[in-house]
Amino acid sequence: MSLGRLTQQAKQCLKNQSRLSKLNAIVPATANHEAILRSCQPLSAIDGQLIAIKDNICTSNEPTTCASAFLHAFRSPFPATIVEKLKASGAIIAGKTNLDEFGMGSHNMNSTHGPVKSIWSTSAGARTVGGSSGGSALAVGTEQCYAALGTDTGGSVRLPAAWTGMVGFKPSYGVVSRWGVIAYANSLDTVGIITRSVEAAEKVYAQVNGHDPKDPTSISPSSRSRIQRHLQTRPKPHPFRIGTPIEYLVSELHPSIHAAWSRALKSLQKRGHSIHHISLPTTRSALSAYYVLAPAEASSNLAKYDGVRYGNKGPQPASRGTSRGTNVLFSSTRYQNFGPEVRRRILLGSYTLSSTAIDNYFLRAQKVRRLVQNDFNRVFALSHPLLPTPSATGLQKGEKQKEGVDVIISPTSLSFPPLISELKEEYERDPARQFHEDLFTVPASLAGLPAVSVPVQNEEGGQEWEKVGLQVMGQYGDDDLVLDVAKELESLGR
Repeated sequence: MSLGRLTQQAKQCLKNQSRLSKLNAIVPATANHEAILRSCQPLSAIDGQLIAIKDNICTSNEPTTCASAFLHAFRSPFPATIVEKLKASGAIIAGKTNLDEFGMGSHNMNSTHGPVKSIWSTSAGARTVGGSSGGSALAVGTEQCYAALGTDTGGSVRLPAAWTGMVGFKPSYGVVSRWGVIAYANSLDTVGIITRSVEAAEKVYAQVNGHDPKDPTSISPSSRSRIQRHLQTRPKPHPFRIGTPIEYLVSELHPSIHAAWSRALKSLQKRGHSIHHISLPTTRSALSAYYVLAPAEASSNLAKYDGVRYGNKGPQPASRGTSRGTNVLFSSTRYQNFGPEVRRRILLGSYTLSSTAIDNYFLRAQKVRRLVQNDFNRVFALSHPLLPTPSATGLQKGEKQKEGVDVIISPTSLSFPPLISELKEEYERDPARQFHEDLFTVPASLAGLPAVSVPVQNEEGGQEWEKVGLQVMGQYGDDDLVLDVAKELESLGR
């Protein structure tokens, strides 16, 4: 029953109380009509809505497993800040959603619960929905909930949203609290929102946005004020100056996705917005840098899972007749409880942080990350609100800021969701192949920028691929503008 109907019923009951007071059924001093009517008012725009939570975000009433055998029975003693905010807004937790183990994967196949299967599968077999927030995207896409929270490290909200025809929003890094989110890569993890419309994403975002003193990566109130003052120095742009990166025109891009991207840009141009070709030269190196930095942080974050201090303890290996037999307890427990993809990334991250490799891999990847940030700062009309110096904004000494773009629009993914059976065969041949789908989503994550995937009509896809995900990216802190442009993009299909 809707809140409006409940309020109407409450009003009718209160009228009956006044009208029938002589019958003495209710003690007069106990019926505060004003307080009762106040309690019937909606707490927020999402009051009474069902919202699913990705299973790496802590809730106090349900297990939080991260889709890993290591945490199969773990119950958090406290809920994440964002869960508390949703409940305070009147939202109802619909359940926990499946994911790639600890958020590591692009197809939601690395889960102890099994892969998430697309409802849009064919007679040839089940298709992937993308990952790692695939369960969240499918739950929203099949109307099992109003919205779902996910985590986006390198595209884990935007990719599954694109492959299920949903809206997937990743806010600017540090805007939404991460306290109570089980970390994969601290400097990249961002809580994202998956909904069926941009308007719904805005409503949920309005409730979870805000500083959290418990989260050391949360943007402070003073920095938030600084961002707002910076945004107020420019008039709200309209029509929009839209950038399209020439580096995103790669040979691997599916022709139908390319065609949908081109059609959307032409439609926006007809509405008065201007399209500008831009260059983001570090794009090709961004993916490599990401898969050095993220596993490095993951190897550190997952070091506590040893079966003694934290996580489930695996079967103790049999002694080999020496006192050294029990020394392999840690490695045995980790091998039995971590899935193959998590083990792979721990090994990769541990190596890149080793004394022999840190200079050649980790530190170079950090430099590439800075170059990616500089690329974005050079092309946006709005300068970075928290980086005032020319070198920090990507400009060389003496170089003037050129007239830039307000937002960037690109495809979210290279291709359409493949069959799960094909992916399994591909994994066996080349496990790194799964990383390619993150090509367009990783740069915004490395720079901490707001980005949203919006479904647009695919006129060439027939019944199988009705929607294509297009991504809108904006300058750091310019989340509202990104959502405004996403609405404009969304309206093209109406």
